[in-house]
Amino acid sequence: MRIAVTGKSGQLVTALRERANDVVILPIGRPEFDLRGARESTGDVLKALRPDAVISAAAYTAVDKAETEQTEAGIINGEAPGFLAAACNDLGIPIAHISTDYVFDGRKLAPYLETDPACPLGVYGSTKLAGEQAVARATENYAILRTAWVYSPFGGNFLKTMLRLAQDRPELRVVQDQIGNPTSALDIADAVLGVVKNLVSSPTDARLRGLFHMTANGEASWAEFAGEIMRASAAMGGPHAAVVPISTSEYPTLAHRPANSRLDSTKLKTVHDFALPQWQGSTRSVVARLLGNTG
Repeated sequence: MRIAVTGKSGQLVTALRERANDVVILPIGRPEFDLRGARESTGDVLKALRPDAVISAAAYTAVDKAETEQTEAGIINGEAPGFLAAACNDLGIPIAHISTDYVFDGRKLAPYLETDPACPLGVYGSTKLAGEQAVARATENYAILRTAWVYSPFGGNFLKTMLRLAQDRPELRVVQDQIGNPTSALDIADAVLGVVKNLVSSPTDARLRGLFHMTANGEASWAEFAGEIMRASAAMGGPHAAVVPISTSEYPTLAHRPANSRLDSTKLKTVHDFALPQWQGSTRSVVARLLGNTG
């Protein structure tokens, strides 16, 4: 199976290439493919590659910067996925589009379901929601997969930042009043590949299409996540620091973050038979890998 994936160096793209096994991953990105010019180039790029499916993984992910670069975020997150989905529709192949917890405002007291109304707090979430809607308008052969709090051994992410800061600081001040599902990009890659295989092997099964949440099992605050990272690192002889819980008001950012980012992934398990692992175990695995303790 040949799967085209937008992006060349992001966390998920890198994880997909590592986890592909019996699948050929065809990364498409700049300079030959630019999401900012996707309307003109997408069809030709996909026709040349002849993939069996597409994973729409690339995005504008600078949450705070999006507040001041609204046009670029809107083009990349809101418009380009629709052009990509339309090209897939023309070729008769499915698309799996990666979205985010930021489509919600975080005011719900329980984990969010796919049926809950979206209400983004900022530009990033609004543009990602627009991208979901663009995909759904362009084709019926899609799976939109919302995930959250992504970390991995690759690129820049919260887990790697915590380990880096712990090298020089005795304590880390981390927000405790935002909760979510810390999710490894490696686990996401395994599940996305499974979903895509289901879409390709069952082209007429409408139940497999639609909107799904895809996060790790279990929940934590950012401070609790940081604490688990420090415990794992300390146990493996790596850098560690004391975690000091603080409130969101003590760490102001340009973009508002949802206080509750928890996503309920029951539908993914029920329909596609995939459930991501408990977040603590995956966190320890990534820490071990970064510290070289993989044996």
